[in-house]
Amino acid sequence: MAHIVDFRQRPLSLMNLMRSGKYVGGHSYWKLYVIENIFRIIIHSVLTPEIPQGWWAVAVDQSIRGKAERFKTNYLKKAWHGKPGGHNIYYIDLRDLNEIIRANANLFSPVIPDIDKWMIGIEDLRLPRNVVAHMNCPSSNDFRRIDVFHSDCETLLEAVKSQIPLLIP
Repeated sequence: MAHIVDFRQRPLSLMNLMRSGKYVGGHSYWKLYVIENIFRIIIHSVLTPEIPQGWWAVAVDQSIRGKAERFKTNYLKKAWHGKPGGHNIYYIDLRDLNEIIRANANLFSPVIPDIDKWMIGIEDLRLPRNVVAHMNCPSSNDFRRIDVFHSDCETLLEAVKSQIPLLIP
């Protein structure tokens, strides 16, 4: 991995700021995007056939549903902005996705036998994810953590796909 110097550790320069931003975006942001959306797809794919009457209202805690509604309402107030997605799952974050998995682990464990390991992995990723999401430069350890978890998630998606149909929320 190329060594990136955080722009804040160098003399102020627009070029240093742009290089840092391009590196974080090009190296890590897209992987975090993939990771979060893999879990959205897995959650939707597991819960839809298990709770055909509508898993969101049944399997998701009211506080998470309320958070999604607040975010959705804020987007609707500013219709000139794009919306995250059609399903409420696009209005929540990684912590909430992990909570849905935890609360419904009995439904996920037949498809993902080591579900506890995945919940710990998601939790471990939250801080490096937040560093990137809040437009900061991750440490070299955080970059590696994102890289490894991204690779593991791609493998997980393939394993899930071999067991159940994948459904995009």
